[in-house]
Amino acid sequence: MQNLSSQIPQKPEKTKSDECCGGGSCCPCVWDEYKEKLATWRCAQNIENPTKKKQINNI
Repeated sequence: MQNLSSQIPQKPEKTKSDECCGGGSCCPCVWDEYKEKLATWRCAQNIENPTKKKQINNI
C-alpha cells in the first residue's frame, strides 16, 4: 500500500496575469484550470490532515 502523503499533489502555482488573454472566450480558461487544481489540492490536504482544514481554506 502506498503512503497517502506520496499521492497528495503539490500546491498549484497561481496563474500569472500574462497567461490569461482576458478575452473570456477560452474554454477552459487558465484561471479555471488553476481553480480546479487548487480545489483538488485542498481536498487532498483535508483528507490527509482534517484538522488543518480551516488553515488550508484561508490560503
